[in-house]
Amino acid sequence: MAQEPRVVVGVDGSPGSLAALRRAVPEAAARGAVLVPLLAGCPSDAAARRLLDAALRHAVGGWPGGMVVRPVVAAGPAGPALVAAVGGPEDLLLLGTDGRRRHRPGLPHLRGARTGHHCRAHARCPVLTVPADPPVPYPGPQTGPHSPVRAA
Repeated sequence: MAQEPRVVVGVDGSPGSLAALRRAVPEAAARGAVLVPLLAGCPSDAAARRLLDAALRHAVGGWPGGMVVRPVVAAGPAGPALVAAVGGPEDLLLLGTDGRRRHRPGLPHLRGARTGHHCRAHARCPVLTVPADPPVPYPGPQTGPHSPVRAA
């Protein structure tokens, strides 16, 4: 019996993982695939559920409808867990990148480059790395005849 195709995405709450999650939802829909958001190293299932709920809410407005979503909470390093979650060449693995290797306190993390290298070397499917959305620059106080803030 053939296994359902999967779109596996690493989620850790970082801007890169949120961008990957945003990309994973339409990829799964277009492929008729199961969406598998994977969290590695979460301290508890309850913490994982809260993080996943928040990530889905922030990235795509909540749990996507019209598709099967099978979240996975894995103990241990993210790289091996992500590789184990893919079934074969018909699957797709998405990873987010922030362009920096900084750990965000209190959140599980994908350990950036090491996870990406591990997945690209060992995954039996295509691996797509999704960059974080660029930050929106703060325009500073606006002055002039059409701005809400006027110079005194």
